[in-house]
Amino acid sequence: MCDTCGCGSEETIIRTPGEAREHERMHAAGVGHHHAHPHPHAPEEAPAGGETIAVNRDVLQENNRLAERNRGYFQARDIFALNLVSSPGSGKTTLLERTIGALKDSLEFRVIEGDQQSMQDANRIEATGVPVVQVNTGKGCHLDARMINHALGKLDPPAGSVLLIENVGNLVCPSLFDLGERHKVVIISVTEGDDKPAKYPTMFAASDICILNKIDLLPYVDFDLDQCKEYARKVQPNMTFFELSSKTGEGMDAWHEWIRQQIAAGR
Repeated sequence: MCDTCGCGSEETIIRTPGEAREHERMHAAGVGHHHAHPHPHAPEEAPAGGETIAVNRDVLQENNRLAERNRGYFQARDIFALNLVSSPGSGKTTLLERTIGALKDSLEFRVIEGDQQSMQDANRIEATGVPVVQVNTGKGCHLDARMINHALGKLDPPAGSVLLIENVGNLVCPSLFDLGERHKVVIISVTEGDDKPAKYPTMFAASDICILNKIDLLPYVDFDLDQCKEYARKVQPNMTFFELSSKTGEGMDAWHEWIRQQIAAGR
């Protein structure tokens, strides 16, 4: 049970798409294996098909300590890490696919996918040719620094790479958990309503980049871009905005150029 936000999870499973396929193959073949549920003080044992870590207590103080460890790892290896947060269905995975497709010839990408269940998003990212690790949080509603730390052990991103972390779809709990990222990027689709920053101010206060996605649908929905930005700037005056459509590609060039500039400035 999470003492901070109230969510709970018996286990978190961290695995690559290849490990997941092998896991399913073993199931189909009737090969006996079990999922470990380790004692809180016992050494953790990875079951077939993925690494399982016990989630017993998640306190922000401990999370922040591990986030600083992650941040030091990223800085030492010159890794540009982005934590993408949003409501479900905002278009995060499509945005990642578009971004990777446009930049992977000049930048090295690695991806951590966060979802409560399934390998669907990790499989989509794997199809781009980029290494990816899926973190399934079970009943948990967010990624935390410890999960990222374990996922990094599997992913081993090379020095100078870009790490894209797609958080669990939720505009509440992920706002509390620093993962060690360089920027927290909040994504809103225009189908969600322009009052999202007013209704979920903690997330927008914690983020410094806001992507307004699905702008190709603006003629068909009641969404005021200026009003949305005004709400966001009330809680985060330094917010940087990108208006784009990850489906059509409109506005994506500015987003791609920002990534290049951030990497160049960091180096």
